Amino acid sequence: MRVVLMGAGHIGQTIASLLSRCDDYQLTVVDRSADALQALRHLPLEVKVVDTADARALRACLAGQQLVINALPYHLATTVATQALAAGCHYFDLTEDVSATRDIMRLAEGAQTAFMPQCGLAPGFIGIVAHHLSKSFSSLHEVKMRVGALPAFPTNSLKYNLTWSVDGLINEYCHPCEAIRDGGIIEVLPLEGLEHFSLDGTEYEAFNTSGGLGTLCETLQGRVQTLDYKTVRYPGHCAIMKMLLQELGMKSDQENLKDILRRSVPLTMQDVVLVFVTVSGERDGKFVQEVFARKIFADRAESAPLSAIQITTAAGMCAAVDLFREGKLPQSGFIRQEQVELPDFLANRFGSAYQQSRQVESIG
Repeated sequence: MRVVLMGAGHIGQTIASLLSRCDDYQLTVVDRSADALQALRHLPLEVKVVDTADARALRACLAGQQLVINALPYHLATTVATQALAAGCHYFDLTEDVSATRDIMRLAEGAQTAFMPQCGLAPGFIGIVAHHLSKSFSSLHEVKMRVGALPAFPTNSLKYNLTWSVDGLINEYCHPCEAIRDGGIIEVLPLEGLEHFSLDGTEYEAFNTSGGLGTLCETLQGRVQTLDYKTVRYPGHCAIMKMLLQELGMKSDQENLKDILRRSVPLTMQDVVLVFVTVSGERDGKFVQEVFARKIFADRAESAPLSAIQITTAAGMCAAVDLFREGKLPQSGFIRQEQVELPDFLANRFGSAYQQSRQVESIG
């Protein structure tokens, strides 16, 4: 399959490495940074330096391609999807942006090609897990989804290191969040709904952030009483971010805040990803709960180290594309993450990265 990958950042480079090493994909990687593309020269793929903010340039890159993977910043998602539609290319992306996803849903209406956004960790894998667990209940009471990409060794007041896109981080902290309460879809505020829990002997906090639910609210509306998604951090992080964004007014000066974070908060490859889903409801006349809890750790290999967020996000994308190529997903129109069967995902050569994680046996 002829595939163009747009974006050669940390996640894009990992996707490129995975797909280029198997015989099923003929890969071209596009980025505006020649330095980023230089890091891929050792792989069996083509590279092109392109102004990724130029819609016409993006359209030209899609000529003769069958599928595009968009690993560019979230604000370019609608632009790339529009060009993919015009070029007759299947479209996959990693966006967590709710507005962009709605735009892509509209583009996919009646399309002869497939559009599958949100193919990462959250949204992405977390929705696949939650939907899979929910199918075993005759009636659903509550679905809770919690995900965190955290430094293994927090040392600053934020108890956080940069593990992925600063643009995406601030975006999810600033936009309204979907949830279901009393069976109806509502909007809740980001950085609210603070809760504390322990997982595998470590204390965490969790709070509302935007985008992690993907399309699950629409899928489960009318079936579940309560559904929400929260981001996991170490205790104290939420209070500092609320102070910066709300009390100091940096929500209206996001570019300056992003620059401050890039200068002051170190990037780390030594991280851990937490995936924690609980589903409760009726089964066989009893009120029961199912839990899925995993920790995925960074790969510390000296030759090619990978962070946990690189592993999990790239695995989500590559598994979705691979399952699509195998015909295990719809071949046209809008594809929701929850249309992926969890057993198929975990059995996939890329999705198996989640099988190699450590399952958490006890939760307090």
